[in-house]
Amino acid sequence: MSVYEYSFSTKSGSEQSLKDYEGKVLVIVNTASKCGFTPQYDGLEALYKQYKDQGLEIIAVPSNEFGEQEPGSNEEVQSFCKLNFGVTFPVMAKSNVRGENPLPLFQYLTEQQGFKGFPDSELTELLTNHVTAIDSNYLKDDQVKWNFTKFVVDRQGNVVARFEPMVEPAELEACIKE
Repeated sequence: MSVYEYSFSTKSGSEQSLKDYEGKVLVIVNTASKCGFTPQYDGLEALYKQYKDQGLEIIAVPSNEFGEQEPGSNEEVQSFCKLNFGVTFPVMAKSNVRGENPLPLFQYLTEQQGFKGFPDSELTELLTNHVTAIDSNYLKDDQVKWNFTKFVVDRQGNVVARFEPMVEPAELEACIKE
């Protein structure tokens, strides 16, 4: 099994298969417009511009599940990303990425690359305290924990890495090159 067996809704609401991206390196990231990590759109766009001609695709999947930080319509999300960050990579329709009914793609991604804890950063304690205040068991499963969790998929469709929100997009470069 690989990511190519999954699909997602595009910004216009049509289904798009990940099979369309076969042979490319993918970064799949859940996003939000009103999050402290939202400036990572700049870093994601920089990676995309640098590596897209070598086969990198970045796919953003907006989600309103974390602190309701993506409240807008799909059209508003698209406009925000383009106007504020010059995003040229695909931004899909809003979807659920965790909980009882996550997008099947995200269920697969988290099964392949489980949660191994937040890396040390100045934001680790803040985010840990925030999510455990929501639910004391929040950090005990493999589901996405917050906005801007990034998954790297190799050219064969294997999920090879997971990067938590506090990891800046530039830190994915070595993994993308590999």
